[in-house]
Amino acid sequence: MTKPLEGRLALVTGASRGIGRAAALAFARAGAHVIALARTAGALEELDDEIRELGGNATLVPLDLSDAGGVEKLGPALLERWGKLDILLANAGVLGSLTPLSHETEKDWAKVLDTNVTANWRLIKSLDPALRASDAGRVLLMSSGAAHKCTAYWGPYSVSKAAVEALGRTYAAETATTPVKVMLVNPGPLRTKMRAEAMPGEDPMTLKTPEDLAPHLVRIASPDWAESGKIFDFPQGKVLTPQLPA
Repeated sequence: MTKPLEGRLALVTGASRGIGRAAALAFARAGAHVIALARTAGALEELDDEIRELGGNATLVPLDLSDAGGVEKLGPALLERWGKLDILLANAGVLGSLTPLSHETEKDWAKVLDTNVTANWRLIKSLDPALRASDAGRVLLMSSGAAHKCTAYWGPYSVSKAAVEALGRTYAAETATTPVKVMLVNPGPLRTKMRAEAMPGEDPMTLKTPEDLAPHLVRIASPDWAESGKIFDFPQGKVLTPQLPA
């Protein structure tokens, strides 16, 4: 069995469940050493057990991404220990409340933007030197169709994902002359806890799973991936180039 991520170092945020967990297992199966980051230590330990059963290994980082100081220390710690970071899957995110913009509270608005946008900026700021030290740094940022649909009552989440897309495309432009490649990923509707919260009346068995998406994340994280500043749209199974104004 070929292992396209053999010898690669992969950091996955939100690794304790859903897309992050499926990706962490897929990365480990593909040969990567996984740095699994999440708030819940117990869930990380369960993930570690599964990775070991696969014959892989992981480093567990119990960290809340709202801890700006902790995120700031992350990049230098990785550089000191490994001298590089090959893959960043910035997956952690929250849905927030589904309510009219005029009813949104300052607290809930701030939580969604801080978790979905600012935390990813903090990660890029902290990890940029380690990613540039890799011979093929790969950054995967999770977007959503909500960034473009702008559905009523989804304001904070839609705004946050639109901002993530701008963040990713900007970082792609800034790393265009380096080995770093930056991709946005639209997973579409998957069988996750967040999806169940957003669509409580939906039959989850009609949806694809995070495990279905995971092989595509492995492919995008691989050293031979050449695209940057674009969106991988899982529902269509292809890379989309953002439409820019003339």
